[in-house]
Amino acid sequence: MGFSFVGGGQYGLTMPSIDPAFIALPLSAIADAALDHARELGAEHADVRVERVRGQQINLRDAELDGNTDALDSGLCVRVVHDGTWGFAAGVVLTPQAARELAAEAVEVAKVCRPVNAEPVVLADVPTYGEASWSSDFAINPFDVPDAEKVDLLAGWSRDLLAHAVVDHVDASFMAVWELKYFASLTGTRLTQQRVRVSAEVTAIAVAETGAFESMRTNAPPVGRGWEFVSGDGWDWDGELALLPDLLAEKVAAPSVEAGRYDLVIDPTNLYLTIHESIGHATELDRALGYEAAYAGTSFATPDKLGSLVYGSPVMNVVGDRDTPDGLATVGWDDEGVAAQHWDLIRDGILVGYQLDRRTAALTGFGGGRSNGCAFADSPGHVPIQRMSNVSLRPAPDGPSTEELIARVSRGLYLVGDNSWSIDQERYNFQFTAQRAYLIVDGRLAGQVKDFAYQATTTEFWGSMEAVGGPQTYLLHGTFFCGKGQPGQVAPVSHGCPSALFRGVNILNTVSEAGA
Repeated sequence: MGFSFVGGGQYGLTMPSIDPAFIALPLSAIADAALDHARELGAEHADVRVERVRGQQINLRDAELDGNTDALDSGLCVRVVHDGTWGFAAGVVLTPQAARELAAEAVEVAKVCRPVNAEPVVLADVPTYGEASWSSDFAINPFDVPDAEKVDLLAGWSRDLLAHAVVDHVDASFMAVWELKYFASLTGTRLTQQRVRVSAEVTAIAVAETGAFESMRTNAPPVGRGWEFVSGDGWDWDGELALLPDLLAEKVAAPSVEAGRYDLVIDPTNLYLTIHESIGHATELDRALGYEAAYAGTSFATPDKLGSLVYGSPVMNVVGDRDTPDGLATVGWDDEGVAAQHWDLIRDGILVGYQLDRRTAALTGFGGGRSNGCAFADSPGHVPIQRMSNVSLRPAPDGPSTEELIARVSRGLYLVGDNSWSIDQERYNFQFTAQRAYLIVDGRLAGQVKDFAYQATTTEFWGSMEAVGGPQTYLLHGTFFCGKGQPGQVAPVSHGCPSALFRGVNILNTVSEAGA
């Protein structure tokens, strides 16, 4: 089987090679069997996916191994549109005969569902890409690294923290995913792609005699890279871990915040999650159309407001993309065979775009009637659904540093690191906390405070954004686990943003709010 290569190559002259064991599977024969039979049975659309997804999670408690899971999900699925109705079937046997049987089953599912389908399925056109392949950029596949080496690194970090008097316990974890997919459709597209992603996290915990506790966690982002990131290429783990004990001690002794209105300077290690919840989910078109109302919720940013909704201040520019380097949602093509791309969601504070798959693009005509590549399935046993792209707030080209933003504030808070969050089903009313908050007095940091949460509506909050930092403040953060769908699926997604200044945001004292 021959392949042409697109994209990639950030850590070397060529893109990482796709796993030979996966390529050696009878991928073309499987695709031919499924697609030919689906066509014979009258399907107007058919696609097939062969997948192998391997995931690992290692957990340590106080420098001792607390769990190590290494799971493999491998299988085959066929999706069809027959008589305007979806059909889907999946299995674990990777042979042409099994693929042919799944095609027949998928068509039969569509026939059974046809009487209750009141909305015929129409898919937006997509170019044919022929036979091609793509891989995310990584230097060291984490699954080539011995587990003992991973555990030793986490245990060493943990022991160093436990040596400090303020630290009573340490939790440490490592996660990795190695995802391989083959996609083929009746359009003639045959695509093979590989993604590797990693995440590591360390939390230091202090416990008082009363049983009350405080914690301080690393802020390293999960990334679409390999083991090299966890071992120090791209993040100063030693420097961040060395600061945790003093940061934790300061948090333990910090006074409780006084509720009221504050100006906020928010670090990207915190702001990325607010972007995820109040922008990323709100601009998923299936939610805005009401298709996810039963589980994931709806959106206040409904289609009638496209081009007119004032989402935020004029300095707010947000893009969706599936092609940013190291992004968790970065791909060569989505699970409908749509090439990775980028587009505007919010321009100068105005809602101008949505995240689309082929169905919603055809249904609404948004995006010029073309999908922008936002379909994803987390397993070969799941049907692709519209999922979040990388969604990022753009920095100002000549924007200020974080220190310069802080200098503009006479009374405020500087927020660092994500913590808990709460947002309503329409992605409109929310409150978020942070790993730590520093009081700002006359343009200078004046020590940590605790028991805080910032509360607002989405448009009020983003409307209060006075300035965004420059590229030097920009960080790509994200999460492995964005949940959606019935049955539930998880998807990885990144959010880049600079530091930003917000004026007059309501700050709650969480202890008072709880009635304590």
